[in-house]
Amino acid sequence: MLIILLGVLVGLLLGLTGAGGGILAIPALTLGLGWTLLEATPVALLAVGMAAAVGALDGLRKGLVRYKAAGLMAGAGWLASPVGLYLAKLLPAAALMVLFGAIMMFVSGRMFRQATDGCSEIDAAHGKNCRINPDTGRLVWDTKCSTTLACIGAVSGLLTGLLGVGGGFLIVPAFRRFSDVPMHGIVATSLMVVALVSLGTLAHLLYQGVSLSGEASVFIGATLAGMIAGRLIAPKVSGKRMQQGFAVVCAVVSVLMMGKVALIS
Repeated sequence: MLIILLGVLVGLLLGLTGAGGGILAIPALTLGLGWTLLEATPVALLAVGMAAAVGALDGLRKGLVRYKAAGLMAGAGWLASPVGLYLAKLLPAAALMVLFGAIMMFVSGRMFRQATDGCSEIDAAHGKNCRINPDTGRLVWDTKCSTTLACIGAVSGLLTGLLGVGGGFLIVPAFRRFSDVPMHGIVATSLMVVALVSLGTLAHLLYQGVSLSGEASVFIGATLAGMIAGRLIAPKVSGKRMQQGFAVVCAVVSVLMMGKVALIS
């Protein structure tokens, strides 16, 4: 029951907040179930990847996904994720947990500040490296735009391999900062990138001999169910309150992860 509950919770937050909600998959498995980071990574990648794929398919059906941009970011992410996997093997588990906690705290502070201010520094930025052609409704593909999206994808892929996170918490604000794509298109495109990069990284792990347990299947199924429920509920929930609540959850989880490392040490 605990596995099902945690999976539904992760999926629900993924559906409500967009791809950034996937950052809670690793803490759910390590803190909630007591798994090691090594055990949790492939399960989190598959759960988040499949759940994000459900959201991305919904976005494709509605015509929201910028599939060329998603393809470029995912391609760069695939190239960078093996580097993250290699670094993860070199670093001690405690160091990875501390790094994960620090990233969660950063995400928490940024999201809470944006929700409280009502508009973010991203919205106020004037320079947009990727612009939509008003005549065609498509992105203007030039060197600046292509390089920007490739860098976003590469950093996302690096973190996916290193920490087992989907990278949506990075893709959404970065894509929003450097493009004038509407927010619903950004979230849908981010879900597509997260799905592709997460599942691609998982394939690399499976090739290396990593296996999944029966408990993993239960968690993944519950995450998918939560994702579908979150997508249905999202239009009825205040975006500001949801951001603030998610930010608080991230901060609490970050402190718990840091505390666990301190206790082990």
